[in-house]
Amino acid sequence: MDIRTKNKIESSLEIKVEPFRSGIRKTNPHKHHKYMEIVYLSQGEGAHTIDYDTYQIDQPILFFIQKDQMHHWNLQSDPKGYVIIMKKGFLDNSKDKQLIDLIGELSHYPSLSVKETSTINQLFDLLTKEVKLSGKYQHDIVEGLLKTLFSKLLNHSSPKVENQSTYNATFIQFKELLEGGDQVINSVNHYAELMHTTPQNLNSIVKNATGISASVFIGEYIIKEAKRMLLYTNMTASEIAFHLNFKDSSHFTRYFKRKVEVTPVQFRNS
Repeated sequence: MDIRTKNKIESSLEIKVEPFRSGIRKTNPHKHHKYMEIVYLSQGEGAHTIDYDTYQIDQPILFFIQKDQMHHWNLQSDPKGYVIIMKKGFLDNSKDKQLIDLIGELSHYPSLSVKETSTINQLFDLLTKEVKLSGKYQHDIVEGLLKTLFSKLLNHSSPKVENQSTYNATFIQFKELLEGGDQVINSVNHYAELMHTTPQNLNSIVKNATGISASVFIGEYIIKEAKRMLLYTNMTASEIAFHLNFKDSSHFTRYFKRKVEVTPVQFRNS
């Protein structure tokens, strides 16, 4: 069984902001391959699962779903809120480092409990209108509104951002390479060569952004991918091992057990 992929944005668009669709109750596990999704709910009860973590919806609440993350909804009441869909191309066309840093900080928190809503609701409402307009300075207007919105969310949400991570374009490029390849390569040298930098420099950038080394970051991503495949597909251990670039299934099983303390089969059946 392949993981279901949904696409909710036209190919010609780089960003989309719209009200959260009313009437949604339950969705099947799926992912979005071409974009990240930021969901703000001011109404609604139930649960939202991202990868293998389930969050109870205690609104107002914000969810950050990264590209290729699995997620699904299980709602018990009519939701109300907004959705931002953002492709990599939107950020590639941005010259505003602060906006990229703010998105990086937000992406560190899959779920945020929002404390102040009046201004945030107004900003979302403005964005739904402005992203549909065209003009010489329209991209700047949208970026300005996004910066204000994301700054407000980080200032008036829990957990509070105290030790702020510094996300930059190089780190985002590294994540894109790691997440976008046909196979995951468990090698800092490999990604450093693709980015025309040294392993030491890449390690410094990743550590500054996340607090962990590049090799640990890659290892954590490999385990996340393995868990997704075990939970949401019928792929065998051999197939998962191939996708994650292990030499065989026994090597994958040993690696997984060392990191998770259970075998892949035990994790899938738990």
